[in-house]
Amino acid sequence: MTTTLRPTEPLQRTADGARSRHYTVCVNSRPVGTLHLATHPVFGPAVAQVLDLYVDGPDRGRGRGTVAALAAEEVARSWDCRRIEATVPADRQELLRLAGALGYVERNRNLAKTLPERPPELPAGSVARRMTEAEFGPWLTRARERYARTVVERGASPQEARAKAERDHLALLPGGIATPDVLISVLEHDARQVGTLWLAQRSDGAYVYDIEVDPGHRGRGHGRTLMLAAEADSLAAGATRIGLNVFAGNTPALRLYTSLGYTPTRHHLYKHLL
Repeated sequence: MTTTLRPTEPLQRTADGARSRHYTVCVNSRPVGTLHLATHPVFGPAVAQVLDLYVDGPDRGRGRGTVAALAAEEVARSWDCRRIEATVPADRQELLRLAGALGYVERNRNLAKTLPERPPELPAGSVARRMTEAEFGPWLTRARERYARTVVERGASPQEARAKAERDHLALLPGGIATPDVLISVLEHDARQVGTLWLAQRSDGAYVYDIEVDPGHRGRGHGRTLMLAAEADSLAAGATRIGLNVFAGNTPALRLYTSLGYTPTRHHLYKHLL
């Protein structure tokens, strides 16, 4: 039996080079699923995204998804894409196994946690205060540089990473430190600054955008204290759920979040196209 992709619409193109197309996954012309492929809205037309891949229940476990994913890679190559990406819900283990078998690598994952009813207490000697305007500029520069480095380490070019860091921080902090629903805090321990926290309130709950322990104070539990401060601030703002992102390979952070009760919600994967 032959598995193929059949377009269900003309190729969608925009003036800036973006492309998108929906397909039916067919076996000997019999529809068995769907696939949606598009170029990346952030990284541009050189990067493709599998936005949806679905195979009907009776046809699962027969290699239909594998062939469809490989066919999507060929389409992406014909669009002159050099990388392809996909986001997989954490509860779709079969898709994670498929992506791994096809050579996709995890870039990052999203984690979330239901907040406790009562705010946690910070350890003795630790206090979280709001960042000042004078502290914000230097912090923002460091945060953008750190973020760009992590994006480069996970498949993007330095130019892509710098542009993404600029766009993301501008979009998330349009009003700087005074951006509504944003709290940027400094953690002090025994009157010394030991770390920073960037927390935002979103429609789906609170979200930790950045947490950083100063290099000279790492390994002393301040990362956990920053996360406890994030939970306390989230509860004070009325949130019942908190989420965050962690990059692949950041084992200490992943262990910390897991120990605090965070569980994966989505995995973000990529693969270079040869």
